[in-house]
Amino acid sequence: MTHGTVAALKPERIAINQATTRKQWDFREAVEGYARHGVHWIGAWRDGIDKYGLAEVKRLLADNGMSVTSLNRAGPLVGLDKADRQSALDDARRALDQAAEISAGCLPVLPGSLPPGSKDLSGVRTQYQDMLAELLVPARQAGVPLALEPLHPMVAADRSCMNTMTDANDLCDALGPGIGILLDVYHVWWDTRLEAEIMRAGKDRLLGFHVSDWLVPTRDMIFDRGMMGDGVIDLRLIRGWVEAAGYAGPVEIEIFSNLDWWTRDPEDVVRISLERCRTVV
Repeated sequence: MTHGTVAALKPERIAINQATTRKQWDFREAVEGYARHGVHWIGAWRDGIDKYGLAEVKRLLADNGMSVTSLNRAGPLVGLDKADRQSALDDARRALDQAAEISAGCLPVLPGSLPPGSKDLSGVRTQYQDMLAELLVPARQAGVPLALEPLHPMVAADRSCMNTMTDANDLCDALGPGIGILLDVYHVWWDTRLEAEIMRAGKDRLLGFHVSDWLVPTRDMIFDRGMMGDGVIDLRLIRGWVEAAGYAGPVEIEIFSNLDWWTRDPEDVVRISLERCRTVV
């Protein structure tokens, strides 16, 4: 796959995750702000439902012609005691109901990882699979796919025990229908198996495609993502792989940037994000 074989990204395919303007805009402001810039896909966060209620959230989406790529999120599910695990499952079921109400494309499920004092990474990975299997029953009933999002190994100890596309594909193989993969370039760009695992996932498993960039140096591993084109990720190459695998859905801007983009005028953030999507993704 070469850059020359990747078509220019159509504007109607661009989505923005609320995280990109999370410090500046709440849910209402984000929906209205993205729509002003011609964006009609949003990666929504559950705190918008907590603040405005489902009825108002649905009205805001409809009034602005906005569709929801995903509802962030369920989990963490592992690294918890028995009572907390049940509470996490109950909350995940509520998230499924909310995602179904707003016609979200999927529900990402954050794994979590090691509880304090533990070194049993294999054990929490097994626990994550078991919890997903339990959650798949209501997910299939709700018609909302669960989204596995591999996170960079730097967070394997505390945020996510699932760290590669291989891990995610193996879980999909084990668990069957109703579950897929949300590919975030920030977390997987470095993986030597990335192209092969994207092809293995194929169009039926690929539920989303998130873009940002990896800065050198990175000042904060979680909250210092770069604007597309400012870092070292070959974004167009990876989009080519994703599209060769059959994915034709939204390309979603998701930038966590405590030191830079979250300090800027959100109108400028959206404008620059869209420009970069058109020129470098």
